[in-house]
Amino acid sequence: MTSEFVHIDWAGRRVRIEHQWIGAERREQPLIVFLHEGLGSLSMWRDYPAQLCDTMGWRGLVYSRPGYGRSTPRAGEEAWGVDFMHRQAEQVLPALLDALRIDAATDRPWLFGHSDGGSIALLHAASFRDRVAGAIVLAPHILVEALSVQSIEKARTAYLETDLRQRLARHHDDPDSAFWGWNDIWLHPPFKDWSIEEEILTITCPLLAVQGLDDEYGTLEQIRGIVRRVPQTELLELPACGHSPHRDQPAALTAAAARFLHHHQGDT
Repeated sequence: MTSEFVHIDWAGRRVRIEHQWIGAERREQPLIVFLHEGLGSLSMWRDYPAQLCDTMGWRGLVYSRPGYGRSTPRAGEEAWGVDFMHRQAEQVLPALLDALRIDAATDRPWLFGHSDGGSIALLHAASFRDRVAGAIVLAPHILVEALSVQSIEKARTAYLETDLRQRLARHHDDPDSAFWGWNDIWLHPPFKDWSIEEEILTITCPLLAVQGLDDEYGTLEQIRGIVRRVPQTELLELPACGHSPHRDQPAALTAAAARFLHHHQGDT
């Protein structure tokens, strides 16, 4: 499968969004929208979205957010603000769905988000309660923990001193756009107070929150904090698993996701 491109108007300019359809011929089946991590892109998902969609027999939509992959890079002087995930959830994703002629009011998508993408999925579900069928979030952030900051500081050192930039260049047209947009805001002192604990209280759709027991970017308090605020949330805590359950424990994740999706499909 090859990437396609669509344009949206966002942040005062025309922005190109790289995206890819999975199982587009399954027109009558539910749609899963995949939201990547803070250094991710369409290609960094590798074949996991196709694996899950093929298991379900559903459609999928994978895309790279502005600043990532082959989407329009971040402008040189542009810095993500403390509200950058809110803007992705409340502005970019709705604009993308509209541009692709997805009527979320009648064809409510399921969201599948990883890390920052998981937080964006939660924020979107909170703001558009009647336009989301449900969400699966992997290693989401609902607040900033010291562990997260420490690991992001280590990533900065790795980007400057190892081949991390070269490895990211395989997945991003402008790796500096992707890396510094993410790293600078997470290490920006005011961001330490960032939290979406109050925002997620309004979520009404089914949720599955997943975290590895060896996650280097967050503790189990992230997903346990979700279930305290959104009681319909189901939790999956995976052993021998770091920050990326779809890479570390793909079989266990797919089995749990398929059970969750099948169980709640009738809720829509």
